[in-house]
Amino acid sequence: MEKSLDPRVRRLDLYKDKDGGGEQQWPTYEVFHQAKKGKQVVHCGIVHAPSPELALVFAKEQYGRRQTTTDLWVVKTTDVFTLGHELEDIFDTTPEKTFRDPGAYKVRDRIEKYKAEHGTK
Repeated sequence: MEKSLDPRVRRLDLYKDKDGGGEQQWPTYEVFHQAKKGKQVVHCGIVHAPSPELALVFAKEQYGRRQTTTDLWVVKTTDVFTLGHELEDIFDTTPEKTFRDPGAYKVRDRIEKYKAEHGTK
């Protein structure tokens, strides 16, 4: 990691590791973005930061200023738990319960099309 020339960053003394010696790599934080109130929160990328507070600042600068944003979340990458690909069979549904799959319902597409054509919210 290169040292910053910005005096505001240098003042924080972020470049010293626990031993007081060389440089360390900042941990990564997963960034989640909500475009509009009521919409789903979507993963949009990662940032490197020394603390969760600065991760929010970096995420705001990196992802919040480019698009409409109502909410922004950061989660330390090491705190994200996954099941893994080897357990994908636990998500298989039984064939007789296809009504649970949203692919069979096309009403939402028609509603959105109607709203777009008539300019309603």
